[in-house]
Parts: sequence; C-alpha cells; structure tokens
Amino acid sequence: MAERILIVDDEEIIRDSISFILQKENYDVETAENGMEALTRHLNTPFDIVITDLEMPEMKGIELLERIHQATPETFVIIITAFASVESAISALRSGAFDYLIKPIDFDDLLFRINRIKAHKNLILENNRLKKEINQDFDSDNIIGKSQAMKKVFEIVQYVSNSCGNVIIYGKSGTGKELIARAIHRNSPRKDYLFVPVNCGAIVETLFESELFGHKKGAFTDAICDKEGFFKLADKGTLFLDEISEIPLSLQVKLLRAIEMMEIYPVGDSNPLKVDVRIIASTNKDLNKLVEEGKFREDLYYRLNVVQINLPSLSERKEDIPLLINYFIQKYNRQMNKNIRGVENDALKALINHTWKGEVRELENAIERSMIFASGEKISLTDLPENIINEHRENFKGDVRSLDQAIKEFEKNYIEKVLKYFNNDKEKTARALNISVSTLYRRLQELGIVHKEIMKSYYDT
Repeated sequence: MAERILIVDDEEIIRDSISFILQKENYDVETAENGMEALTRHLNTPFDIVITDLEMPEMKGIELLERIHQATPETFVIIITAFASVESAISALRSGAFDYLIKPIDFDDLLFRINRIKAHKNLILENNRLKKEINQDFDSDNIIGKSQAMKKVFEIVQYVSNSCGNVIIYGKSGTGKELIARAIHRNSPRKDYLFVPVNCGAIVETLFESELFGHKKGAFTDAICDKEGFFKLADKGTLFLDEISEIPLSLQVKLLRAIEMMEIYPVGDSNPLKVDVRIIASTNKDLNKLVEEGKFREDLYYRLNVVQINLPSLSERKEDIPLLINYFIQKYNRQMNKNIRGVENDALKALINHTWKGEVRELENAIERSMIFASGEKISLTDLPENIINEHRENFKGDVRSLDQAIKEFEKNYIEKVLKYFNNDKEKTARALNISVSTLYRRLQELGIVHKEIMKSYYDT
C-alpha cells in the first residue's frame, strides 16, 4: 500500500507542484492550505508523511508539527523553509521533525528524502518485529516445564525479576541458563536496555580486562582506537557472565570493585566511568568448592550470590521431556515448513529414557535432526539419531524374556489383582477365573503367591 502524504502550504503553486510529482510516483497525496485544515484532516485519518511549510496563517508549521507528534508519534514530518530561516528548520528538527527542505524545492531531493523515510520506517518495523520475537522467545511463559523442579525455578524467576539483585544460575551445560537469564531481564525494570551476554570461557585471559572494561587508544600494542567494554554496553541493562568460574583470579578483584562501586576503569585510563549494571552470572561448577580451593574470591562470590537459581537436569524432570519435544516440533515445523504432528510411542519411549548428557540443547538438536529425516506425520524410532536408537535397543534387550516367562508373569499379576478385588476370597476368585479352588491354590504355590492365610486355608481343606 502506497504511503499517504499530506502537503501543507499556503502557496497553491507549491502544493500543486509537489502533489503532481508525488502522484506520478504513485503516492496517495492530499493537500491543505493552512495548518488548522491539515491538523483536522490528519486527526480524522492520520497520514504516513506530512510535508509542511513553517510560515502559514492560522497555525504555523512548528505548532502543527508538535500537535501531530503528540497525536501520532509514528508520523514522519518534513519541514519546508526558506533559506533565510534554516535556524527555524533546525529548531523544528529538535521538536521532532524528521527532515527539512529549503525553497526552492529540488524535486529529486524531495523524492530522495521520502525514500529515506520509507527505508527508516521499514527498519523500525523490522526492529519491532525482531524485538517481539526475542521477547516471545525469552518470556518466562515460554520456558517449558510443569515438573515440580521447574515450578520452583519459575517462582524464583518471578520474584527476582522485579528486583535488581545479582543472581547466580547453577546448572549443567545445555540446561538453559542463558534462557533463564534473558527471561529475568525481559521481565525486569531494565527490559528496555541491553542484555549483554559474555561467555567468560571463550575470552583469552590477557584480553579479559579490556573486554569487560574497555580500553583507551594506545593502551597496548593493538589498541588502535578507544573501545567500550561489556560493562559500558550493558549500562542500565543486564550483564550476563556465563561460566563465571572462568574469570582469572587476578581480575576478580577488579570485577568485585566494579560491582561494588558501580564504576569501571578502562585499560589505559585513570578516570573512572560510572555504570549501572545488573549482574546475572552462571556456572556449571561448584563455586563453594572453588572458594575453598582458593580459585574463586569469597567476597566476589557473596557479592554475586544474592539470589541462587538451581536448574534441574533432564534426568530430574523427565515428565517435561514430552512437553519439550512438542515445543521443538512446533518450532521446527515453522522453520522447515513441515507438519509433523508428534512422536510415535517407541520413539517417545526412547527419548524419555535416553541419557541426555547435553541436556535440553541435545534434545533440541535430536528433534531438529529427526524432523529433517521424518517422512511420515510422526517422528519414528528410525528417524532418531543413531546413538539414541542404539541405547534404546540395549535397554529393550534387557527386558526380553521367553514367552513362557511372560505368560507366567501376566498370570501372576492377574491372579493377584482378582484376589485383591474379592478381598482374598478364594472361592469367589476361583469362580471368576473359571477354575476349581484346588487348581487356584496350586497355581498360587507355583507362581510364588504364597501367604500364610492362603496356605492355612489350603491345608485345612
């Protein structure tokens, strides 16, 4: 749909000439001869772009700009001004105008500026779309789990999101520590500022200080320009220090100072920079043990460990595996344009009983891989990764028994259920089973269903 553009100028020739040029470019164009008429039209049906002169009767362009900006901030306004009043145009830009044109108007320049508005508008729409996707992906409502272990995590996330206290998230690799950290950020008062993730295990030890706190030009050989560190990038937002245990002991005292004093010293700079950062750290190691071993500062540990969240492994929340499987199937259905409707029973059993060393991340990879090869409506056992299939076959092999053993086990379980139903009354049980009482007693003894009261009754007969 073409942009709706309103031309506002008290000079008819300017209105008509701009309108003619824009209509040739297939824009939907209307005109108004003064600011009051323009505002009335705009409030009735808002325009995408308003091109207005500054000096007009009844309502000047600057007031029209302010009223439009107040009513519809998403409308782009271009100011038209004479060369002598460029300062007024600059003032209009400060009041919210997107651009300005100087009379006499160069129509190629006008089209260029309108195309720039369109590009800017598309960028805003794409940015909003991406923000919406990110917010959905990392909203706590989208973290999958109904197990008691995960419900406890959700409760802590809900409470801690409303505060600015530092958090440590414990969990094995692949359990979703960053997902929880992002959920805390997205539901916190800092959500409109950056969430900056830092993988401490991936930074070269000699660059840690520069990466965290930044550096000044010339601070060291390769410092060819000033650089902002992660702390500065996360100002007013959240800094996520993944695998916090990997930070060198020599740097931990500087990290502690940055957290306590809310200020940092870029490498090569003696002047501190004030920062306002919330720290969320994560680790798959026992920090208490590292403190005892002298590998992690105790004061830093207590500064970080205001709130502790322990993420359960998949082995501790097996009831969540079907929910996670369904979530990943829906996710990759959208990405792959497929319509997989679920998992066959034997495949589901294999997935539930698999030893997930890579935790949720490994499960997601397994589902993505399976959907690539799945040709039916459901993921079958043969669609799963080979290591999962082999583990399932080994587990099943241990359950294989002879037909005679299987029949005996069924008979034993069934007789016990019937006995229980008739409150251990042998005559009623035998009648229900369509066998004699003596046959029942014999089967009880052969199957190992031996109770004192049963044998007493047997020998009394």
